[in-house]
Amino acid sequence: MSTTLDIVRISVLNDNYVWLMREPQSGCVGVVDPAVAAPVLAEAQKRGWKITHILNTHHHGDHVGGNLEIKNATGCTIVGLAKDRARIPGIDVTVDDGDRFRFGEATAEVIFVPGHTVGHCAYAFNEEKALFCGDTLFALGCGKMFEGTPTQFWGSLARLKGLADDMRVYCAHEYTQSNARFAVTIETDNVKLMERSAAIDAARAKGEATVPSLLGEEKQTNPFLRADVPSLQKAVGMTGKDPIEVFAEVRHRKDVFR
Repeated sequence: MSTTLDIVRISVLNDNYVWLMREPQSGCVGVVDPAVAAPVLAEAQKRGWKITHILNTHHHGDHVGGNLEIKNATGCTIVGLAKDRARIPGIDVTVDDGDRFRFGEATAEVIFVPGHTVGHCAYAFNEEKALFCGDTLFALGCGKMFEGTPTQFWGSLARLKGLADDMRVYCAHEYTQSNARFAVTIETDNVKLMERSAAIDAARAKGEATVPSLLGEEKQTNPFLRADVPSLQKAVGMTGKDPIEVFAEVRHRKDVFR
């Protein structure tokens, strides 16, 4: 039986996205990474949806800040990575790498993706083509390497890169335009990247969101997913180098980019 997810983007704080999703056959309603509670509760109430789950990708405050208020209001179940249980407020259910988490009639594959933090995971709804990746992968970017290592982070991105091209990437921030400004300084000969950058500028000028993006498009244009691609390696003067070293160089360049 094929399933679908009704997914709603909620803009909060300065540039965060909280994802509210409903699996229509069961009526399960999940919140991914609620930075704050009030806008999420209001959106669910407006739609007549009863929140049953919170799915956390990692422990940062702009991803778990609304956990307890939403749980107190709805009695929902909070899900997070076992490795990070001590840092996720109100956690009820722990999951590990490779687990299949049942969300109504839909199933999420849990993927351990350390790098941004050491306890980060992603939820890949493969049938529904929806990837909730927190701050590991952004549209045209990746998260800062706060706790992990280049080896961990590249390994995580390589795993996400292995997912289907038609997977939609529901990341947690509207960073795409600034990411594009950096990306075009790396792969200056990437025609698809230049076209995408122009389209992003046009969308943002009209106040439009750039997320979700398609994973296939990220594979073609996101420099952080392309550390193993010869054209990217050549662009940074590291032809034939270990992709981990290339990723580390690109990440460093982004860290100091102004």
